[in-house]
Amino acid sequence: MIASGTNALANSVVLVCRKKEASAEVITRAEFIRALKRELPPAIAELQAANIAPADMPQSAIGPGMGVFSRYKAVLESDDSPMTVKAALQLINRELDEYLGGIQGEFDADTRFAITWFEQNGLKAGDYGTANNIATARGISVESVKHAGIVESAAGKVRILKRDEMDAEWEPDADTHLTIWECCQHLVRLHEKYGIGYEAAVMLKKYGAKAGDVRDLAYVLYSICEKRGDAKEATAYNALIADWTDLTREAATAPLSNKSGQMRFEV
Repeated sequence: MIASGTNALANSVVLVCRKKEASAEVITRAEFIRALKRELPPAIAELQAANIAPADMPQSAIGPGMGVFSRYKAVLESDDSPMTVKAALQLINRELDEYLGGIQGEFDADTRFAITWFEQNGLKAGDYGTANNIATARGISVESVKHAGIVESAAGKVRILKRDEMDAEWEPDADTHLTIWECCQHLVRLHEKYGIGYEAAVMLKKYGAKAGDVRDLAYVLYSICEKRGDAKEATAYNALIADWTDLTREAATAPLSNKSGQMRFEV
């Protein structure tokens, strides 16, 4: 009630303190980084599976990361001085960024192009030559991304289509050039317009096994938007993940409809 009507944080942090083991070891910075690379990715994957909102992910990743750091008697820097908590947090954040960057490799080539282009240009137009180099590096062409319905290419310029410019009648089952980027943008569009309603729920249901990739992409794009200072776009992706559990629950029971308006149920 104290926070009602104020700009207060909606999350909280719980600290669990345990006495350090007497047998705790002293390790080097390199050994600490190896331990983070081994233990942090599965911990982050569990946080994603629990649908932790992207805005809360950096804080949530601190838990398992500091769990590694505090396990040891000391972590020594190259000059044999003890690593500070600040330095440990910087390494944890770096590993989180690397994890989010690594999951991009699971996406289709057109989506990976769009991620890189969005990271560099946002929704603004950029030079075709640069776009062509990015596409070639992914084994595709700008025309492929254009055919997928992701970008507009004209007069030597390329730009990513905004969600409200994409086909409102788009259906994943009818798309012969389906990409995770399209799936994510259409789901965000419906979620922005209808919230946790039939429209967004049934679209998520149509994605089937691709739903997990759509969620992962939302995490990646939120991180990019944060770095670009694009609060509006970041909010859209964060809101989708925040509602993911409820949306998934709605999708489980949502009837599918075809173009004629007839309803069908999956058993």
